[in-house]
Amino acid sequence: MKLSLKGFGLLLLLVLLALCSTIDVCDGARRGKHWRPRSSPSSSLLKRKGKTKKGSSHRQHGGSRPSPKQPVSPPPGPGVGKGYQMPYQPGPNAPAGPSPQPSPAKGNGHPSPKPPPPSCGKGNQPPPPPPPATSEGAVFNVVDFGAKGHGVSDDTKAFQAAWAAACSKQGASTVLVPSELEFLVGPISFSGPYCKPNILFQLEGTILAPTNAKAWGSGLLQWLEFTKLNGLSIQGSGTINGRGQQWWTYSDPNDDEDDDTYNQELERMPQVKPTALRFYGSSNVVVAGITIVNSSQCHLKFDNCQGVLVHDLTISSPENSLNTDGIHLQNSKDVSIHHTNLACGDDCISIQTGCNNIYIHNVNCGPGHGISIGGLGRDNTKACVSNVTVRDVNMFRTMTGVRIKTWQGGIGLVQDVRFSNIQVSEVQTPIMIDQFYCDKRTCTNQTSAVEVSGVQYENIRGTFTIKPVHFACSDSSPCSGITLTGVQLKPVQIPHYHLNNPFCWQAFGELFTPTIPPVACLQIGKPAGNNLQSYHDIC
Repeated sequence: MKLSLKGFGLLLLLVLLALCSTIDVCDGARRGKHWRPRSSPSSSLLKRKGKTKKGSSHRQHGGSRPSPKQPVSPPPGPGVGKGYQMPYQPGPNAPAGPSPQPSPAKGNGHPSPKPPPPSCGKGNQPPPPPPPATSEGAVFNVVDFGAKGHGVSDDTKAFQAAWAAACSKQGASTVLVPSELEFLVGPISFSGPYCKPNILFQLEGTILAPTNAKAWGSGLLQWLEFTKLNGLSIQGSGTINGRGQQWWTYSDPNDDEDDDTYNQELERMPQVKPTALRFYGSSNVVVAGITIVNSSQCHLKFDNCQGVLVHDLTISSPENSLNTDGIHLQNSKDVSIHHTNLACGDDCISIQTGCNNIYIHNVNCGPGHGISIGGLGRDNTKACVSNVTVRDVNMFRTMTGVRIKTWQGGIGLVQDVRFSNIQVSEVQTPIMIDQFYCDKRTCTNQTSAVEVSGVQYENIRGTFTIKPVHFACSDSSPCSGITLTGVQLKPVQIPHYHLNNPFCWQAFGELFTPTIPPVACLQIGKPAGNNLQSYHDIC
């Protein structure tokens, strides 16, 4: 009987075990005990995020930039970009993160109350306009739009079509000019203001200017023009060739060209010469890495621009190419130019009226006319320039080194200028202020002048071939606040050049260290009756 009871009990236990495995009760209890704590609100948030955007796992393993071909369905919202995804990559730290739907740039939507305030800070909030939800990085190759690239047929229409496509594309689009090809492009304007921001113009090949007079009509002021754009970048290892020899030869009275056909073509070229590359009314512009050669006039011009960065640029044209400024700035502010090589037939860098906050450093200049502020005040106009720094510059066989030039009769002010660490080699006149500037044979004497104040010269060293220092200032508006520190300039005798001593007229300031040669003509202190107005009052 006892054995029967034991056997019955064993049989009952076996039946219970069989029932447990069949209905999964035990396993369910075990799952609830050991796994439920991991199923936190944060993990469910991540699961929902993974369902809304399939590319999140690819983002972590495939680099910081998603594949342009990867679909995003459905789109999580206009504010989701690569800056916004990064906080959600560390899964264990995601409980405090908000849902990715609301756009942080616009600040609307309904964010979760759980995230702390920093979650919508600098790392997540792109500058306006917000980044698009569509795939970024679309590339528009000019060849795909019909450009031939053999330098003979006109590729202007293909460039226009590629630009139009990139202009209207959501996201940071790229216009590609491929390498090892030459594109003949006529006068063209790549214009906004309705283009999307942050377009990249990737120049790897060569763009050639037309050399037939018909392409220029009665004369144009620019060849390649970019207007009213935000965040435009032109970069690459390519070349813009202005082929300005046509205009230089036409302007050269000593030209002995015997080709009658060639000369007839030159005679038909318009008198107005175009700038090779011009930016107008644009902001946050970058020009990097490219080469600009042989422009008929200025190589690179910025007019009415704000936030300009130029670096690793090469500009080159012959020393005798007339009026071929390297970089020309006008009515522009917050400009930085560095690590650039400039060789041309006029000013390496020309800073005109309306410019302030200009920073130039690590630049090689020569041949050319040096780095100049002006000419300012032509035709009795008002001109204002302030806060200019030029430092760490090498100049070789230029006409002047660092120069300020103004016309008689103008009004305005040049103020707060610093020239520092300028190395000159066989420069005709390394230091110059000329308030009697005249590029004609005769100019009318006039009383008023653009005032010059607060100009520092620090560590200007090297050799000169005509005159070390030339300060020619106005009788009615003497130069004031000129300071010289560490100026050491030694003469080099060049045939047909006559060496001169430093020259000063109505120039006032301080010598903080002895100079070589001595600049004894600088008048110490301030001019009598000095009533210099502030920049704000004048400009």
